[in-house]
Amino acid sequence: QVHVVESGGGLVQAGDSLRLSCAASGRTFWTDVMGWFRQAPGKEREFVAVITWSTGSTDYADSVKGRFTVSKDNAKNTVYLTMNSLKPDDTAVYYCAAGLNFGVRASTYRYWGQGTQVTVSS
Repeated sequence: QVHVVESGGGLVQAGDSLRLSCAASGRTFWTDVMGWFRQAPGKEREFVAVITWSTGSTDYADSVKGRFTVSKDNAKNTVYLTMNSLKPDDTAVYYCAAGLNFGVRASTYRYWGQGTQVTVSS
């Protein structure tokens, strides 16, 4: 059984930085891909970033390119999302997910965490 647990959310001001962590237990070949998604109130869940355990390949949503960085620590089974120059529009619940296929669609990810709230004040 695969479990993913996010942490690191909080309340920050615009322009601040924050680092989210995602601890993944029970990793298998079927969970090589780790994605970050977010969902703001009244909006659909949207892709933020993705990374693979095996090769470290990454991809980002256009809205966060140049500000967010996804990274991993294989020894700790942990993926990170470092968020710089935060904006009020970044306010959302951030979710970590594990799956087999490299992609931006939430439906391709099988295992999800409970989410962590990020609030950016102006």
